[in-house]
Amino acid sequence: MVREGVIRVEDLLRSPALQLRLIAGEPGITRRVAWAHVSELEDPTPWLFGSEMIMTTGIAVPRSSERQRAYLERLDDAGVACLALSEGMMVPPLTKAFLTVAGERGFPVVEVPIPVPFMAISQEVAAATAGDTGQRLNAQLQVFGAVQWLAAGNLSAREIFARLERLSGYSLYACTLHRGPLLDGVPVPPPESAHLIPRAPISPPTVPGGYVLPVSGPRGTVGYVLALESPDANPAGVSVVQHIATVAALQLSMLAHEREMLRREGAETLAEMLQGGLDRAVVARRLAAKGFSAGPALLLAVLRPRQEAADVDRVADALANAGLPCLILRQQDELFVLLHDDDRARAALTGALDATVGLSRPFPADAPLAVARREALWALDRAAEAGRDVVSYGDDRTERWLTSDSADLRALAEQVLGAVIDYDAAHAGDLVASVRVWLEHDRQTDRAAQALHIHPNTLLYRVRRFEQLSGHSLTSTESLAEVWLALRTTAAVPDAVNRPARL
Repeated sequence: MVREGVIRVEDLLRSPALQLRLIAGEPGITRRVAWAHVSELEDPTPWLFGSEMIMTTGIAVPRSSERQRAYLERLDDAGVACLALSEGMMVPPLTKAFLTVAGERGFPVVEVPIPVPFMAISQEVAAATAGDTGQRLNAQLQVFGAVQWLAAGNLSAREIFARLERLSGYSLYACTLHRGPLLDGVPVPPPESAHLIPRAPISPPTVPGGYVLPVSGPRGTVGYVLALESPDANPAGVSVVQHIATVAALQLSMLAHEREMLRREGAETLAEMLQGGLDRAVVARRLAAKGFSAGPALLLAVLRPRQEAADVDRVADALANAGLPCLILRQQDELFVLLHDDDRARAALTGALDATVGLSRPFPADAPLAVARREALWALDRAAEAGRDVVSYGDDRTERWLTSDSADLRALAEQVLGAVIDYDAAHAGDLVASVRVWLEHDRQTDRAAQALHIHPNTLLYRVRRFEQLSGHSLTSTESLAEVWLALRTTAAVPDAVNRPARL
């Protein structure tokens, strides 16, 4: 018995008027047929929606075994319900490989007798599915109503998509380009269906048992909606799934707008904090509003991307996905990020971009940011010089042995490094930085030169020039110790030699 609005391959096989004969693929005769269409193309899949019966006189069917197999696999992958071949026309001999893959995949292949015109099959399918048209139109109209649900803001993404599942007759999934969660509460495709997510947005929408459609964002495709036919449901078709993908895009757009407003507020707060324009009570209220806890210490980080422009969204999303509050401010090609002193925050931050990162020492929430800013920028420069991903101010174990008397520290740095720093300032010589990196790499010239992106001979020349200007031989243990302490002094006190610090 044919259920109203639904016709399957087995129903067509039982029709006495059509006299179809099953050639192969018996396990698939329960497939639903939504439309019957003639195609004489070897690859009609770019123009298919799925659940079609493709009818051909045989022109489309290749002759070689391998191409026949590929032809059938293409149709099956595109969600075609059945292939109907005209008896005695131009159908080449069907190869063993063709028949075998039809059986393995449960892809029905039927033969149409000469007296039966293709139009008779089309009319039979159209008549059976006529009642389905009204159901599909009704589903489309109700899916349009999801826009009102979004505007009202009373339903979560999970609740909206649960309603869309009931309306459309599909089980719905959503994921990013990298198969991660796209919308809160909407499941990602299960492992057995993950392979249905395409690698390129231009892929055909039809997949076995449903459809997969791209979801657009402000900068192109951001993910996919996968719709798989639910058991015992009457699926509403690709048009409804397209509307669902649009609903997902609108949801993402609304969330992005909301996040952007919050980020701008956070950037304004961080800019005022860096300028010292907020009193402690205001800072405490604003940080609490952004989700910061009152007790834990804070960190100030500066990120400098290596190859791409600073991406506020990517860093903010990485921290938000980890459930970590933050304030982010972009200044030229660098990002300033205020966050809790937390291992998870550090990991999320350093994994968000291909970037060099400088971190300040931990500080209380009510402390001015001027010192933390200098520390983070110094650490950033040190990381860039040494070719390291992350440097935290104060990581150096030598600093604990330095005197706390700033006058003594300045005297040491001035005596050992003063002439070299003056030379660097006048000639852009980079001698101090080069020797520092060389020593940090245990005087291994090749490794240090690689970190500095210079030739080893250039580095050796700079070391010799440093020795000449400073009057300290780096082959002498005593001189080497003095130079190292002086270099660490400039780390602990960035303006130790009264040179202008970076502001």
